[in-house]
Amino acid sequence: MPDLISGNGCGVRIGVYVCHCGTNIAGTIDVHALAEFAATLPGVVLARDYKYMCSDPGQELIKKDIAEQQLTRIVVAACSPCLHEKTFRHATEEGGLNPFFFHMVNLREHDSWVHTDKVAATEKGKDLVRAAVRRVKHHKPLERRQVSINPDALIVGGGIAGIHAALTMANAGKHVYLVEREPTIGGHMAQFDKTFPTLDCAACILTPKMTAVKTHPNITLWTLSEVDKVEGYVGNYKVSVKRKPRYIREDVCVGCLECIEACVYKQAKVLDEFNMGLGTRRPIYIPFPQAVPQLVLIDPESCIEFKSGTCKKTCVEACAERQAIDFKQQERFEEIDVGTIILATGFDVFDAGRIPYYGYGIYPNVYTALELERLVNASGPTAGEVLLRDGTKPKSVGIIHCVGSRDENTNKYCSRVCCMYSLKLAHLIKEKTDAEVYNCYIDIRAPGKGFEEFYNRVSEEGTHFIRGKVADVFPTEGTNQLTMRVEDTLMSMVRQIPVDMVVLAVGLEAQPDAQDVRRRFNISCSTEGFFLERHPKLAPVSTFTDGVFLAGCCQGPKDIPDTVAQAGAAAAEALALIDAGAVELEPNTAFIEEEFCSGCKTCIPMCPYSAISFVAEKKKAAINEVLCKGCGTCVAACPSGSIVQNLFEDVEVFDEIEGVLAYA
Repeated sequence: MPDLISGNGCGVRIGVYVCHCGTNIAGTIDVHALAEFAATLPGVVLARDYKYMCSDPGQELIKKDIAEQQLTRIVVAACSPCLHEKTFRHATEEGGLNPFFFHMVNLREHDSWVHTDKVAATEKGKDLVRAAVRRVKHHKPLERRQVSINPDALIVGGGIAGIHAALTMANAGKHVYLVEREPTIGGHMAQFDKTFPTLDCAACILTPKMTAVKTHPNITLWTLSEVDKVEGYVGNYKVSVKRKPRYIREDVCVGCLECIEACVYKQAKVLDEFNMGLGTRRPIYIPFPQAVPQLVLIDPESCIEFKSGTCKKTCVEACAERQAIDFKQQERFEEIDVGTIILATGFDVFDAGRIPYYGYGIYPNVYTALELERLVNASGPTAGEVLLRDGTKPKSVGIIHCVGSRDENTNKYCSRVCCMYSLKLAHLIKEKTDAEVYNCYIDIRAPGKGFEEFYNRVSEEGTHFIRGKVADVFPTEGTNQLTMRVEDTLMSMVRQIPVDMVVLAVGLEAQPDAQDVRRRFNISCSTEGFFLERHPKLAPVSTFTDGVFLAGCCQGPKDIPDTVAQAGAAAAEALALIDAGAVELEPNTAFIEEEFCSGCKTCIPMCPYSAISFVAEKKKAAINEVLCKGCGTCVAACPSGSIVQNLFEDVEVFDEIEGVLAYA
């Protein structure tokens, strides 16, 4: 259509651009009529519609018109500002205007995508454009500020995600603090025997990376440690780390393990956490042979010295030369300054006891998949032998899929890894016992590289696949076996299958303290409890808190390759931020007009970013513009109206509302 140029004026010269967005907008809204309407609004001297405003030609139109028509304000009616507000601000700036003399109308998500009536949608579009034109004339020239970036990084969680992210950043020359709350790094992967679909030894591929973390000069490794408090802002975070006592002097212990052998409490009945309670350990122990750091620790809950003070301290005698044992160690705090943070806190396994009809915790030969991982592992409680509780090998094993996944009563989501690790366990059970293995599944989900081939391999080995959800597990009358009752939907019949062992393929859940952690780092959680990314497609490792990134299963269930890939992506985002040297802050922050501030302090507890403080000398509140994210909470809460927010001043908002309501 021809350009629409009018002589309207009200002190500003506004250009309005309506985007077709292919048919996303033009299919529902009459974009030509909308541009014609925009040309009649006060202050608008130019109105156009164009098929793709975000394209280079579309941006060039804006730059050219600013110069030729002496435009002083720009309005683009297109898609979401989340996608292209920066694009058009940049085009406005390239044209010679302050970028904040631009305003964007979301015609796509707010209008065309939510309506089917073309006439009504066009009328709504007119209201939205009128509102934007009325408000943009009040925009002020704002300037972005820069904040320098501390080059050090904090990574929380020492599983494979945290390890890979730490090594990536450390190899790039950055100093990394890796904080892990367990006594050793390695996470759940350290408990596995093999990994699907290649059946690589988990320890063989994980242990070298664990060792590399310990020996890397750019990595400070703190185990038995947790982040206690986080303050500051992107590029300049102040973090307090709580370090729990190991009761071993890490600087002198060499990991000889002689103290463990010397412990007089050799018959301890302390369940071994690393072996999922299938074995016992002593009060002084090392979690597993390849643990990093290779240091023992003392459990104060089971050590006689802590419980009664009557221990003979034979462990101290065994370590007399180095004197590495220190029963007087106390909890301490380390304060560090970092510029970026990567959360890699991992996952928790579903508690199978929440589904009582499968018999976990009731029948001794019902195991979870992670418990079976320890049984098949050479460093496990049975040295790699798959044994029943009575010490015999099973002749038949049933594997129940989707325990705690794809279930309206527990978790609706798919945990992504259960099908494949169930196939892996079926292969390992066959290999070690030659038992008959029955896999009861809802659907086999094998979409990854080499996954379908692995499924075919396991099927050809003789594993029985039964499509149907197991309804019950109960003792077989007159035997030591268990019976699985399952509806076989392929055979259209209910089957009762006697087995010696039942393995529950439990799903992945968010860590039980995920809510506490997300508050500490000022991020969000999804409805499933996992940490929420900024955008599921365009920013899958970023969070809504600048400088805080996500890696691994803390963001959602995923297998090892996807976890490693996401850890690398998180490290890359952090490195890009650090190497930029500084970060630009958006100016849509709040500020206080001191002459109207009564010092009531109402705003201080309301701020979710701790950006407001009280200046005692002035008896006024003050806002740290670096911490402020422009959420507007304080503006709404201030009883005196002394807090104002850039880009959301009263005159702008009220004029925009009047425009939406079609006031003259």
